[in-house]
Amino acid sequence: MHILSNLKYAEGSRRKQKRVGRGQGSGYGGTSTRGHNGAKARSGHKFKFWFEGGQMPLQRRVPKFGFKNINRVEYTKMNLGDLQKLLDSGKIKDTTISKELLLENKIIKNKNRPLKILGGGELKTKIEISADAFSKSAITKIENLGGKAIKV
Repeated sequence: MHILSNLKYAEGSRRKQKRVGRGQGSGYGGTSTRGHNGAKARSGHKFKFWFEGGQMPLQRRVPKFGFKNINRVEYTKMNLGDLQKLLDSGKIKDTTISKELLLENKIIKNKNRPLKILGGGELKTKIEISADAFSKSAITKIENLGGKAIKV
């Protein structure tokens, strides 16, 4: 009959508990398996995971340089040459191009970043494109063909 007071763990399922600090006869007396002195022998010992034993830590040895502007705007960039390739291949059929159209066709992936059109490559088709920003060369190339660069 199984009564709560009679329950035992299955044979071999548990290791024998190491009882430290119970005298020399136990084999774990004296220093209680902590060695002799040092920080790890003391109670309350906790080193940070980056602690290097008193050696100058890596994050303090490596030189610091540069500056990261927290107000920087990261753009999704697109060259006019890339747009021309998409128009030639037929991935974009309409000459009125917007960020939403590029997202729908999975040409750009990040919907949260603003879109910037750059003037790299050659544009042969008259297009009307709306984006968050344009480079000067992109605006001149688009307008020379009679197209429109609309800032959103």
